[in-house]
Amino acid sequence: MTLAAVPPIQLSVGLVSYAADDPASWQTMLDTARLYDRVGIDRLVVSDHVVFGEQLDAYARPELGGSRGGKQPTGPDGHWLEPLTALSVIAGSTDRIRLATGILLAALRRPVVLAKTAATLDVLSGGRLDLGVGVGWQREEYEAAGLDFDRRGRALDHTLEVCTALWTDRVARYESAELTFDRIHMMPKPLQPGGVPIWISGTVNTRVVDRLCRFGLRWIPWGDDAAELEQSIATLRERIAAAGTSPDGLQVVANLRVRKRDDGALDLDATLAPVPGLVAVGATDLRVRFPMWGADAETEARLREFVAAFRAAVAAA
Repeated sequence: MTLAAVPPIQLSVGLVSYAADDPASWQTMLDTARLYDRVGIDRLVVSDHVVFGEQLDAYARPELGGSRGGKQPTGPDGHWLEPLTALSVIAGSTDRIRLATGILLAALRRPVVLAKTAATLDVLSGGRLDLGVGVGWQREEYEAAGLDFDRRGRALDHTLEVCTALWTDRVARYESAELTFDRIHMMPKPLQPGGVPIWISGTVNTRVVDRLCRFGLRWIPWGDDAAELEQSIATLRERIAAAGTSPDGLQVVANLRVRKRDDGALDLDATLAPVPGLVAVGATDLRVRFPMWGADAETEARLREFVAAFRAAVAAA
């Protein structure tokens, strides 16, 4: 039996693609993306909201898909860039960094159009796209799209099924309760074998386990499971195996919290101290969110130092 390859430990950074108020210009975001590309960060990640209702306290309700104690970072009139459009602009001015959504509310897009959009971006970026997807927490967003919030899990599965068929089959056929088509052609295909890599966000539950087994073993933990990775990764591996899929090669996102010294400067040692433990329990994609420092020479030197220290911490783990 051939075991799945052990994925390398990667460094991802959240790129802020939203603002509480009109920023007048998004140049700082674009300059920061180019900076992350230059200093050797593996992946940049942007988030998604299409529209907002006014019940933003739902973000803190796990039973709706939110995160316990969490707070939505803007009000309902916050400015949120559409992530695939933003990544398309970023792709044109970067060379090597991977481009990811974390997360994309994929079910809000028509599946056939999402499949074409993602394939196009993957081709034009040289095969650098990752799609992190999830069901979200906001009822109003689904209602504005004419979708049933209470069936959002099935809507996501349907979207991923259609995308996968169109990405991988030269002549695609699909049949479900929602949609049937036959002898459908879509070119170009994504450059990456098997299509654009899909990362599944959520807690350890039956639907998430099923998605991971069907669409790729790449997990973005959410809520309490993100805070208790040692337990949640072990439980997830057991659930995947019980579903008849080998958990070997499972990739998992873990969050690294930025720590600062008393003078406000980045504390490298404190920020990177959790790395060995996270790697030991099975995290493969360590994700950090830096303040919007700008893209000056001092910031570039600081980030190069961080990337080098991160690589050293991983090597020593």
